[in-house]
Amino acid sequence: MNRWRRRCTTSCGGTLAVYIGPDHTRFIIPTRFLNLPVFITLLNKAEEEYGYQRNGGLVIPCDVIFFKKVVKVLERNEEGFKMFDLEDFVKMFDDVMCDEMKQCKEEHVKKLQIDLVFW
Repeated sequence: MNRWRRRCTTSCGGTLAVYIGPDHTRFIIPTRFLNLPVFITLLNKAEEEYGYQRNGGLVIPCDVIFFKKVVKVLERNEEGFKMFDLEDFVKMFDDVMCDEMKQCKEEHVKKLQIDLVFW
């Protein structure tokens, strides 16, 4: 994860293409987002799931609708939400997300519970 952050903040000229979800939907985001807690968590998840990717773009395992909402909130008020982690955004969007996101949240909570058991 640190290699992606270091590489992109120095060589991507302000924006970065990321590919979200199983269909690899392409988004262009500001590289400064990579330093925010929500993106650090997403990058860690990408590294856990895919390892360090040398070829192609950066693929992030995340629901496309959820990712769009996170980016939209950050574009409108980055200063107000810059300290939000992934879990904070999940809680924030819980009331408005579709069943697919709730399923994703349930899987995330189950994984956290499993991680705590083995920790």
